[in-house]
Amino acid sequence: MPPRHDRPVALITGAGRRVGAVTARTLHAAGYDLALHYRRSADDARALADELERQRRGSTLLLQAELADLPALPAMIEQLLAHYGRLDALVNNASAFFPTPLGTATPQQWDALFASNAQAPFFLSQAAIPALREARGGIVNMVDIYAERPLAEHPLYCMAKAALAAMTRSLALELGPEIRVNGVAPGAVLWPSDGKPYADQQTMLARTPLQHAGTPEDVAGAVLWLLRDAPYVTGQIIRVDGGRTLSV
Repeated sequence: MPPRHDRPVALITGAGRRVGAVTARTLHAAGYDLALHYRRSADDARALADELERQRRGSTLLLQAELADLPALPAMIEQLLAHYGRLDALVNNASAFFPTPLGTATPQQWDALFASNAQAPFFLSQAAIPALREARGGIVNMVDIYAERPLAEHPLYCMAKAALAAMTRSLALELGPEIRVNGVAPGAVLWPSDGKPYADQQTMLARTPLQHAGTPEDVAGAVLWLLRDAPYVTGQIIRVDGGRTLSV
């Protein structure tokens, strides 16, 4: 292992795009150096790394892996530690999301949704425990309001996120006092990549007390707060949803 890196290091899965990329920029601006995981978004991940390297040389490491490939998960941690010599934060952000209406769901869809949303966060966290324990670091899992208020026609996704929520609380119990484990549950922050009809968007926002969509920066700010500024918080899932879970 190389000499211990001077700055704190965070590993973010699914860092190339959307909330993952904004979280990477937010943590980087706060002084973290980063390991940026991606699966297929190589161009986006490289562009993000180039952007951050222009701000601070030697501050990024790109890690490509298929999260369903279980042997790849400890290998990622080993590669990160060989490069930086430390790990202070793990952000389990990567997520698959697609509908699985009852009567049509397949075992392959089960595997895909549980692999990214529950299985990989658990086994990646497990592999990271020794380094995080040494750093007295933290884990933040990207959960979802649908873990507790299911979305129609998405039972497998909701089940996988519910498993992640349970994992967040369980690991917080198991890993204290050295490692804190929390989650962030975003509401209407980014619409799905395949789009959501405008009328549906407005109906959703009308039922939200703040009556507007959030931003990826809102989510990233919560991640940073949990990692850096909340030393007495563990086992919690912070809802960044404009109060949406209050509405009936």
